[in-house]
Amino acid sequence: MTLSHIEDHLDERPRPAPRSPSAHKAEPTVSIVIPAKNEALNLPHVFATLDVERYEVILVDGNSVDDTVEVARKLCPDITVVGQTRKGKGNALACGFAVAKGDFIVMLDADGSTDPAEIPRFVEALKGGADFAKGSRFMPGAGSSDISRLRQMGNYFLNKIVNLIYGTRYTDLCYGYNAFRRECLSVMNLEVGDESPDPGTMLWGDGFEVETLINVRIAKAGLVVAEVPSFEHSRHFGDSNLNAFSDGIRVLRTIHAERKRGARRAARTLAASPRGASSSWSTLSTLVEESR
Repeated sequence: MTLSHIEDHLDERPRPAPRSPSAHKAEPTVSIVIPAKNEALNLPHVFATLDVERYEVILVDGNSVDDTVEVARKLCPDITVVGQTRKGKGNALACGFAVAKGDFIVMLDADGSTDPAEIPRFVEALKGGADFAKGSRFMPGAGSSDISRLRQMGNYFLNKIVNLIYGTRYTDLCYGYNAFRRECLSVMNLEVGDESPDPGTMLWGDGFEVETLINVRIAKAGLVVAEVPSFEHSRHFGDSNLNAFSDGIRVLRTIHAERKRGARRAARTLAASPRGASSSWSTLSTLVEESR
């Protein structure tokens, strides 16, 4: 895709309503992290409904060989572009989180499957007291036009396993549309640096299992979780890199590895995490509170 083809999409982006300086200061800042590899054709659809004047936008490029970076900069001149240190979506997210400056951080896909128009739902959940806003395709008002029957069944059973082990009530374990307070980063503990002798080798958590890794660590730390209904759209162009079988095995191994690691490390990390005076951080998960 050439840069001239995206001009028409620029006018489709929402324009923020005028706000007074005092109101602006009272609002939490929000960073949007978008991992992307060869998504030049899809980015105009993503940015068409992304309020780039309201949010800090970070694109993590996975060594794209098309115009992904150039298209992103045309659509959002103030965008921050960083490169991955290793392969995989998990590493891309870690690299994006490392440079995000916002009070809240939102994970958004570059293929158009996650709708930027839903971002306010996640932000409101965090402003309402949640530490982690978990997108779900299986709640009232949610859905998907992309998930296959096989992936849906796999997600269902993996979801059941995590809920059984950790006492949670997640309805959609493997969905990647999430938002969280930046204090959660120390609990997630995702590795950024290139610790592999081979840059092409993925470390644990670098792949699509990252969503499960994050959800499990959030649960082990006992943070306040709010599920948010979300509709997953089919990607506009290209094929997904997701493999239902191999990625499902990585998710299973992640659940097993995190269970062996236990909650002790998560508790130590949580105790050492800085908390602002106005933070709603709680060691009681809303998933537990609902059963009281």
